[in-house]
Amino acid sequence: MAMLPLVLHWFFIEWYSGKKSSSALLQHATALFECGAAAAITLLVSEPVGVLYIRSCRVLMLSDWYTMLYNPSPDYVTTVHCTHEAVYPLYTIVFIYYAFCLVLMMLLRPLLVKKIACGLGKSDRFKSIYAALYFFPILTVLQAVGGGLLYYAFPYIILVLSLVTLAVYMSASEIENCYDLLVRKKRLIVLFSHWLLHAYGIISISRVDKLEQDLPLLALVPTPALFYLFTAKFTEPSRILSEGANGH
Repeated sequence: MAMLPLVLHWFFIEWYSGKKSSSALLQHATALFECGAAAAITLLVSEPVGVLYIRSCRVLMLSDWYTMLYNPSPDYVTTVHCTHEAVYPLYTIVFIYYAFCLVLMMLLRPLLVKKIACGLGKSDRFKSIYAALYFFPILTVLQAVGGGLLYYAFPYIILVLSLVTLAVYMSASEIENCYDLLVRKKRLIVLFSHWLLHAYGIISISRVDKLEQDLPLLALVPTPALFYLFTAKFTEPSRILSEGANGH
């Protein structure tokens, strides 16, 4: 949940920056700084205050995330709202982090975009910021409703989504070979970002007591991209249409 704002920032910056804009890279770096600073501040203000680690209650079961559903009702008449966060601070710390992300974005990004995004129209240069004003409330609701489910399923969600988004990006960018990938630095940055997500998902699934057996799976991180590059020429639409017209 902490990585999602950064990934979405990068996606919308890339989406709205335009092919001729030279400001995208600096905006990517600014988004990374915003999220990194917000994460550091969030850890510093959480218990114990002033240090970059947290003191957390152990998660035992899914219901630990939804204690508000277990408020007692004496005599089945009046509900006593007395439950507390059993997984403190894993549930509320995400909301604090989102608040700091939003504040830092509103303080830094508009000034930066106004200065450097001169290659875009006035209506386009702030669209990545407007997008963040939409996805932050959506992420907040997602954490509030599905925080417990995400806690158990996030490694698999990360792996699946990173594979899908990498395939969609390479297809939309018409990348069919290694030369197409190396011709623009921006494409390499996107590729390495997806590789980091692949690695993070694999590490999250790994068993702590058997790391020496699971960590070699990190060697599989480049496999999806290599598989796409080796097979893209066989699924090129014009080739399929031409072979169909020839009766093959």
